[in-house]
Amino acid sequence: MKPEIIIALDFPSGEKALSFLDKFENEKLYVKVGMELFYGEGPSIVKEIKGRGHKVFLDLKLHDIPNTVKSAMKVLASVGADMVNVHAAGGIKMMKAAVEGLEEGSAGGIRPEIIAVTQLTSTDQETMNRELRIEGDLKDTVLAYARNAQAAGLDGVVCSAWESEEIHDGTSKEFLTVTPGIRLLGDAKGDQSRVATPGRAKEMGSNYLVIGRSITKADDPVKAYKTCMEEINND
Repeated sequence: MKPEIIIALDFPSGEKALSFLDKFENEKLYVKVGMELFYGEGPSIVKEIKGRGHKVFLDLKLHDIPNTVKSAMKVLASVGADMVNVHAAGGIKMMKAAVEGLEEGSAGGIRPEIIAVTQLTSTDQETMNRELRIEGDLKDTVLAYARNAQAAGLDGVVCSAWESEEIHDGTSKEFLTVTPGIRLLGDAKGDQSRVATPGRAKEMGSNYLVIGRSITKADDPVKAYKTCMEEINND
C-alpha cells in the first residue's frame, strides 16, 4: 500500500486556506487543519473543505483529563473530520475515553480515525531527556507510547518517519503511522528535528506523509505536490 499525502494547511485564515485549495481545482486532497486555522475559523472551515470533496485531518492534539477529552471528542465527531488526534502522553485511560467519545458522537455511523502523538518531530533526544525529563532512548519512548495507543484502541500514531518501521514491527502492519516533518530534498528543516523526504518516508513504511512548507510555500504548489506524488509512486 502506497502512502497518502496530507497537506498541512498552516494558514492564519480560512480565506487564505481556501484560496490555496483553489489552485488544486482538479485534485481531491487530504489536508490537515491545525490549531491556528481551527481556532481562527471554528468547525465551519472543516465543513467548507469537506464540501469541496477533500478529506480532513483535524490536528488539535487533545491532552486533558479523560472525561474532558471524552466530552470534546463527542463534539468533534460531528464536525466531519476524517481523522483526529490526542497526545499519547495523556495515558491509556485518556485515550480510551477519547475513543468512547468519538463513538458516542458518531451516533452509530463511521467514526473518524483517531491517532496519538508520540513525540513531536521538533523534539530531539536531548530535549526529551533534559527538558521533558523522560529517560532513555527517544525511539524506545515513541514505541512505548505507540503500544499504549494500540492498547487503548486507537488506529495509529503520529511519529517521525524514522520510527515508522519500528512501530509497525512493534505493533502491527495495520497500525497507522502518520509522519510530519516531510521535506523535499534541499528544503529547509525549519523547526523540525527529525525529517525525511517523501521517498525515504515511503521506504520506512509511513502510511500518511504530512507535508506543509515544501508544498504550501513553494512557488508552484501544484507542481510541488505532484513532485511529492511522483516520489511515493515510483517503485
